Amino acid sequence: MVAKKTAKKAAKKATRAKKTKSPRILIVTPEITYLPTGMGNMSNKLSAKAGGLADVSASLVSALHELGADVHVALPHYRKMFHVDIGGFIDNELLIYKSKLPDDRIHLAEDRIFYYQDRVYSNSQETDLKIALAFQREVINNIIPTVKPDLIHCNDWMTGLIPAEARMLGIPSLFTFHNIHTVKTTLAHIEDRGIDAAEFWSNLFYEWPSNNYFEARDHNPVDFLCSAIFSSHFINTVSPTFLKEIVDNQHSFVPGNIQWEVASKYHAGCAAGILNSPDSSCDPETDENLIQRYGVLEHHDAKRANKIWLQERLGLEVNPDAPMLFWPSRLDPVQKGCQLVAEILYKVIDKYWNRGLQVVFVANGGFQQVFHEIVEHHDLYKRVAVCDFEERLSHIGFAASDFMLMPSLFEPCGLPQMTSAIYGSLPIVRDTGGLHDSISQMNIEEGTGNGFLFESYDGAGLEWAIDQAMDFHALDDHTRGTHIGRVMKESEERFNHEVTAQAYIDIYQQMLNRPLVDEVFEKAN
Repeated sequence: MVAKKTAKKAAKKATRAKKTKSPRILIVTPEITYLPTGMGNMSNKLSAKAGGLADVSASLVSALHELGADVHVALPHYRKMFHVDIGGFIDNELLIYKSKLPDDRIHLAEDRIFYYQDRVYSNSQETDLKIALAFQREVINNIIPTVKPDLIHCNDWMTGLIPAEARMLGIPSLFTFHNIHTVKTTLAHIEDRGIDAAEFWSNLFYEWPSNNYFEARDHNPVDFLCSAIFSSHFINTVSPTFLKEIVDNQHSFVPGNIQWEVASKYHAGCAAGILNSPDSSCDPETDENLIQRYGVLEHHDAKRANKIWLQERLGLEVNPDAPMLFWPSRLDPVQKGCQLVAEILYKVIDKYWNRGLQVVFVANGGFQQVFHEIVEHHDLYKRVAVCDFEERLSHIGFAASDFMLMPSLFEPCGLPQMTSAIYGSLPIVRDTGGLHDSISQMNIEEGTGNGFLFESYDGAGLEWAIDQAMDFHALDDHTRGTHIGRVMKESEERFNHEVTAQAYIDIYQQMLNRPLVDEVFEKAN
């Protein structure tokens, strides 16, 4: 009798354990900054970064792993970038690593096209398409059957076919797109690269409607980004406002099919916007690039020390009291609004000449030459510096400057405005997309806000915002310093990977209708 009761208790315990088993999450990404060391052998070597997606992927995986979730990652095996390929031969360390892969949570897609890449994306759309198809072939044919995930999280167009396969398999999928870039190719080409698209062809989005697989196969291009949006169970952009702008059809550069599918997901309650966060190395207290590091309480003197160094380095007039505007983004007139700065640069410098206003550009782009010509024509060498991007110089620019310029026409997310706020350089931005979600108007009386926004996409709108910033700079040191310290503190708490990762965890739990693990649920709530 006692043995039977013991057996029943054990069976009930096993049943409860089975019911509460953590769902398995597979994150599919073409790039990642780092992986937590506990996830597998050599995880510290697996770094391939092209942009913010790499940082978001890294922070999300780390947060899930730390919370004890059953998280797996699928990556292309970039041997050259991972430093595990020497002279064209696989070293012993890699052989040892590969022998342990089945027991780990890191799944490397194998194909020769990855091995010798020195960056995630090439300058060739043809090459990028080959890489994307090889990656997705391995995920669909090998990694998904091995992992057997309960949820798949895909990122950007290079994973665009996988949600269609996931839907066919009955696996919930989340698709995150960081920009609107896409590629198109036929089912015939996809199948020639080893993907059996016939089994999920009806879950893809085509150039025009097709009645059957054979009609679509050879001549009806598949849109990778739109297919992922169409077939995934849930989507997210990298800011709430950019999502709403797409839904409301505010951007002419968003293709009609993508706009329609995003709007459909949104109105079905299957879309969200989640802000990215700056890399954790962007911290003035620990940033080794700075001349003098600082925190909330000692930012005043340290920022002045960094400003003096930058002025000396760039040949500007050395004056720690001079207000400094900083431009850290690429000089792209299509998106970033650098032509608005060019339109008013001389006028603004002249207006605030007696206050010593300075403008520093640390950025590449074809529009750089325009600023060189303005500086030369008006002899502004002591007031305006234009130089190529350097990582250290950019970090010092955030620390040295008083204000950061980002007058974008559109902005899916944006990171410089968050970084600058963390460093105590107040953002001057256009009220759009991720800039709207991260920056609010400074209000001295109420002690709120973290920057200066303008709405009209023209030089006059930008000039108005600069005037507001210059009024703030004219405040006494104590008042100005108090608000800068407040902005730094609030930004550190708000713009970090833990906050971003938690937002993704919330979506996972919503899609699964259950916590990732009991502990995760308790910590998340």
